[in-house]
Formats: sequence, C-alpha cells, structure tokens
Amino acid sequence: MSTEGFSGREAADIVGITYRQLDYWARTDLIRPSLADAKGSGSRRRYSYKDLIELRMIKTLIDAGQRLDRVRSAFEYLRDLGDDLSAAQLVIAGDSVVLVRPGENLIDVVNKYQGQGVLNLLALDGVVEQVDAAILELRPLANPPASEDGVTSIAR
Repeated sequence: MSTEGFSGREAADIVGITYRQLDYWARTDLIRPSLADAKGSGSRRRYSYKDLIELRMIKTLIDAGQRLDRVRSAFEYLRDLGDDLSAAQLVIAGDSVVLVRPGENLIDVVNKYQGQGVLNLLALDGVVEQVDAAILELRPLANPPASEDGVTSIAR
C-alpha cells in the first residue's frame, strides 16, 4: 500500500463520510483528489492532507445545515483565496457563510445570499485537529503528514 496520500476509502473514513458521498463530490467537481484522480477502470484516487481538511470542512458545513450548492459556491471562493485556512474561522449565519481571518475584515463567502438565523462558528483549526486524530487512529505508526511548506501538520 502506498503511503503517499490517502485512498478514497481512507479519506472517507478519516473525514466521516461514506465512500459514495466522496465519489459523488469528486464526480461533480466539488473536490477532486489532488494527488491522483481516477482515470478509468482500475485507477485509484489519492487524496492529500489538504484535501482531507477541505473534505472535513465541507462535511461540517453540510452538517450545520448548509445546502450543497452554497457549500460549492463558498469553496470556489475559498480556493481562489489560496490561503492556509487552518488559522481562520467560518461563521455560519442562516444562509450566509462568513470567513474570519485574524486581523482582517469579514468576508461573506456565499455573498449572494442573506438571511437570519443562529450563528454557528466553525474554527478551522478544530477541523485540522479532527483530521489529525482520525489519521492517527487509521495509521497509528505512520509519520504525521506534512504540509506543502514542510511543517508537520499534526504538530501545528
């Protein structure tokens, strides 16, 4: 078994979704695996650590009541920012999802929708911790994954 990245089954288990959900999200371009995409029969998807964080964020937003089309819009915007989102927070206010980064303005990542409702706070560093714990449970003897900048992500 390759230790580079995570298989689709591992990714689904780590994130807490079904493989069917993961497959649907990949086929509909919500999130594609960044290490290796399926290219016909017998090929396997390989997900990076960053992919797992995004998958967990998506699951958390859906669990908080956000519709998939709004989550899709939010992630298109978030990916365009290109930042490390683990230091940010998402605030869910009814139909709106707002990105909060330390020392900066609030950014409505689903800005075409407005609504009223309960505020839910999604601290993205908590998502990182959840993914790290699930990886260690799945691969207890494995080395912690490293981010693109070479920093061990579990130690952050």
